[in-house]
Amino acid sequence: MKTIAALITCFNRKEKTILCLTNLFKQPLLNNFELDVFLTDDGCTDGTAEAVGKTFPQVHIIKGDGNLFWNRGMYIAWQAAIKEKDYDFYLWLNDDTYLKPTAIKQLLLSSNECLNKSVIIGSTSAIGNDKEITYGGRTKAKGLLTPNGHLQPCELINGNIVLIPRYVYQQVGTNDPYFLHAIGDNDYGYRVIEAGLKNMVAPEILGECDLHEQPDTWRDSSKPLRVRWKALRKPTGIQPEQFFVYEYRHYGLFIATFHYITTNLHAICPWIWKLKKNEEKYFKS
Repeated sequence: MKTIAALITCFNRKEKTILCLTNLFKQPLLNNFELDVFLTDDGCTDGTAEAVGKTFPQVHIIKGDGNLFWNRGMYIAWQAAIKEKDYDFYLWLNDDTYLKPTAIKQLLLSSNECLNKSVIIGSTSAIGNDKEITYGGRTKAKGLLTPNGHLQPCELINGNIVLIPRYVYQQVGTNDPYFLHAIGDNDYGYRVIEAGLKNMVAPEILGECDLHEQPDTWRDSSKPLRVRWKALRKPTGIQPEQFFVYEYRHYGLFIATFHYITTNLHAICPWIWKLKKNEEKYFKS
């Protein structure tokens, strides 16, 4: 019997988490596959853990303190799974991502096509709109890839739907808990490539998840500096120090330092960029 550990982290999205799990447990698995679910409840106050425990008592719930956010919450769930058993596959799944009816089956078939030695990324579309791809795999040249019926290599990965075979885990390890919220999935994708392995986007759209629009408060010149500075460094913000480490690892010291300086400068003096954009518009007119 082969085994899959689904890893999820959640914070105060009870209805979405329940729907995510409902779609997950409806998945028809290939023969001889067994699914376990590890859910980090990062200090939910809306009754998520209680609702999950009542509806899906088979789910392993790990308690957080409200300060884990996405990447560290996923790390905690992964650590719990590792302690449980040596799984054949690990599935990253966002709690606001709703799997298509045969998503896991398609992930496993794609993984088998890659000899279970590559990360398989499932693309998502906007809810009710398959024409708008929201998350998945990206390349530097093409950006976010649209599934085209074939496996496609990519560099950057979004952590909404990601299947990681045991072989990849043994070579690369878990996501890095240094990163708090974002960046951890992109960092993992690069670590996979640097280990000589591949990230492959599955041939079809495998789930639905609406795009999370992030307000650019940190570079909004109408906001006071203290507000911009706080927005820049909040857990779900840019996090310049963590982004520096990420870029230093994968792009080198020069690019990391350049972006660290310009990001902070952008927050301090956002009008400089506004003037630059106005100049560009003027010279193009």
